[in-house]
Amino acid sequence: MELSYLFQQLAIALGLGLLVGLQRESAASSLGGVRTFPLVTLFGAFCGLLALAHGGWMIAAGLLALTGLIALGKQAELHKQQPNSGLTTEAAMLLMFAVGAYLISGQRAIAITVGGCVAVLLHYKGQLHHAVAHLDENDLKAIMQFALLSLVILPVLPNRAYGPFAVLNPRQVWWMVVLIVGISLGGYIIYKFFGTRAGILLGGLLGGVISSTATTVSYAKRTRDAAELANLAAIVVMIASAVVYVRLQLEIAAVAPQFLPVAAVPLTVMLVLLALCSAVLWFLNRNATNEMPAQENPSELKSALYFGLLYAAVLFAVAAVKQHFGAGGLYVVAVLSGLTDVDAITLSTAQLVNNARLSADEGWKLILTATLANLVFKAGAVAVLGSRRLLVKVALCYGVVMVAGLLLLGFR
Repeated sequence: MELSYLFQQLAIALGLGLLVGLQRESAASSLGGVRTFPLVTLFGAFCGLLALAHGGWMIAAGLLALTGLIALGKQAELHKQQPNSGLTTEAAMLLMFAVGAYLISGQRAIAITVGGCVAVLLHYKGQLHHAVAHLDENDLKAIMQFALLSLVILPVLPNRAYGPFAVLNPRQVWWMVVLIVGISLGGYIIYKFFGTRAGILLGGLLGGVISSTATTVSYAKRTRDAAELANLAAIVVMIASAVVYVRLQLEIAAVAPQFLPVAAVPLTVMLVLLALCSAVLWFLNRNATNEMPAQENPSELKSALYFGLLYAAVLFAVAAVKQHFGAGGLYVVAVLSGLTDVDAITLSTAQLVNNARLSADEGWKLILTATLANLVFKAGAVAVLGSRRLLVKVALCYGVVMVAGLLLLGFR
């Protein structure tokens, strides 16, 4: 190991230790502060150096010695009858020792990231406790259900293709479920912190992240008995519809990154048009206030299974129709799927493009077709459930976007 590189690693260990130690000093920790943590991290780094020459037992010996010192420190606290402050500082010391040791033989970026995360977690103790206090039993249930979906079910599913068209891979199907539920859960958690009272912009953004269709239905129902809310509802519905096109591009990027540059152009055109409609409506009604309707837990197992089955069905249908009826039949699948859910057709199409089952040009056209069908469905929901005033505004905006989408499909 070159001497200059070694000194760089030791300097990083010292800096990370100082960063964490500074935080512990500001928190008035009696066990370790701005001097102790740099020493602990450097101690870990030197144990890592010794391990290169004498074996990994040197790190184990150093960790055992540090554990003994921590135990002595805790014993001294007890003798002084200091209140029990938990084990946060002790855990941080052990982790920073490991960071120092890993710096010598591991990847520098990982060690720096872990050290920085330790400092951030320690510093934001109050904010984290405050955030947890805002979560009720149903919110914790949603998080645990997502953990079940992503950390328990996903790893045990077989990673191989089944079926006559070899497109149904259980792990890939469930990964799509985890992706969609994760995006929706993120919006749901943000919604919980802001409560039902939120600004128009935030209401539309969260509505688009959680479910633009559900948001449209909720706001349409509210205008049935309160027509004066039509202006506000129209803004939120347009923003939520615009966010869908951001969400779809994120999904494509996660599944088929090489497909994104092709699909991004038409999807961004639709996004811009809906954003312009939202901006015009907001400018005309910028003094309105908004109270978001209650949102449902997006990580319910029943909903996840439903989406997984829908995604698998769409994936299979696209592959079957492609083989038996050619590209023309795919648009029927896209329309039917997009009426209620654009995520399934987007993810299945991106997956097929990624596996060279579809061309990129066919792929973006199918996704765009599905989104246009979804706009028609949401306009129909407004017509049935909402006020006429809201329908006029939504129909006008959606009409402009629909024309632009059809022109993209016909001439691009």
